[in-house]
Amino acid sequence: MSSTNSQTTNWGQFIPLVSVFFFWGFVAASNDILIPVFKEAFELSQSQSQLVAVAFYVAYTVGSLIYIGISYLMKQDIVNKLGYKNSLSVGLIISALGTLLFYPAANTGSFPLMLSGLFIVGLGFSLQQTVANPLAIALGSPSTGSQRLTLAGGINNFGTTIGPLIVSFAIFGSVSSPSTEVSVESVKAPYLILGGIFLLAAILLKVSSLPNHPATEEDIVEETTSKGKSALKYPQLVLGMVAIFLYVGVEVATASNLPAYLEKGMGFSTKEVAPYVSLYWASLMIGRWTGAVEVFTQNKKMLKVLKFVAPYLAFGVFLGVNAIAEHDLQPFYVYAVIILVLIGADIASKGNPAKMLLLFSVLGIIASIIGMSTTGMVSVYAFTSIGLFCSTLWPCIFALAINGLGKQTNQGSNYLIMMIMGGGIVSWIQGLVADATSIHTSYIVGVICFAYLVFYAWRVQGILKSQGIDLNTKVSGGAH
Repeated sequence: MSSTNSQTTNWGQFIPLVSVFFFWGFVAASNDILIPVFKEAFELSQSQSQLVAVAFYVAYTVGSLIYIGISYLMKQDIVNKLGYKNSLSVGLIISALGTLLFYPAANTGSFPLMLSGLFIVGLGFSLQQTVANPLAIALGSPSTGSQRLTLAGGINNFGTTIGPLIVSFAIFGSVSSPSTEVSVESVKAPYLILGGIFLLAAILLKVSSLPNHPATEEDIVEETTSKGKSALKYPQLVLGMVAIFLYVGVEVATASNLPAYLEKGMGFSTKEVAPYVSLYWASLMIGRWTGAVEVFTQNKKMLKVLKFVAPYLAFGVFLGVNAIAEHDLQPFYVYAVIILVLIGADIASKGNPAKMLLLFSVLGIIASIIGMSTTGMVSVYAFTSIGLFCSTLWPCIFALAINGLGKQTNQGSNYLIMMIMGGGIVSWIQGLVADATSIHTSYIVGVICFAYLVFYAWRVQGILKSQGIDLNTKVSGGAH
């Protein structure tokens, strides 16, 4: 019996797969440490420093376009041609090639070459994204596919939590005897090591038991709701594409500009920002673990307990890795109180994607305004808490945008993946606003992004209702 027909997840195949989800998170969050390092080493403005995010996230869109173009020329889908396992390995090799550019870039002190390396890493991730999400769904019953993506998302967020800490340690050294000099040369070694890990993962995946041509959900579920030849005819998708662009934008821009705020607004040194960047990304882990408790039980009483246990377990992971990194934990204990807001919002949404998107986006606006209107640690906690309220927005928007697309679902999904480029564009825009005003004021960009998400949450309900689609479907957090 194939894994797809099984009622349980094939864990022997699933566990090797989630390594790529870890890499996505590790590298994406580590970029936030590179931004202040490059800014100081290359004497960049805030908007110029955000080209790190632009290079990395625009690569997702370029990669998707290349994928579409090559598939068109071949008259066959690339993944169908190469197979899932082979395509994953190719994506990892492409990313490994990108890390090799860090060596000549560091030796020559070339910022454009550094950006080129990050861009190629992102191209590899684009192919991995195309493969890994549907493959995770295929490794078991389709009815539990979202649960496997939830677990993969948890691994992704573990990568985002420890990535900034490990890269910061590699660049600056230990807390007890930190380096005081920012050097581009110090970036070379950790990224070359990362490239070696990519190659090793590619080899291990190649020889693993992962199926190369698994039966996918589309093979066993007959789509019957096609209403047009193009997915772009569906307003929920078109508006959803803008929503994904702005959601990824505010999520990444908040973190990418956080080091500059900590340095300018709080007087932190470059080497001191890592635990706060880690807290931001850990906030997404906290939120996604909270939304993923249904994976473990359907017992209502146990679910209520886990809704409180899961977020604090994730918070404990954050505290644990920072303790190992020898960071002072005292400033972070108060964050336990802020997590209660997340728990309350999650319970109030009752898993409805439109309600969750609306409620969490409103909280994102409130957190941004509090951060902009205050100073000191209150503002820091407000800005990092944006991660809590971004945590479940990806699956909410995705579920709403592709709802009712029928046979155009895969086409619509590809359009949504292309919109990940918002992470780079919005970060750059916030950098421009920061240069024109102040880093504190620049977070108005996030307020605008969340405002559109509130509009989308309201508008899409009417669109789907007019199509006779039920919105009372629970969602759980995934990864991008």
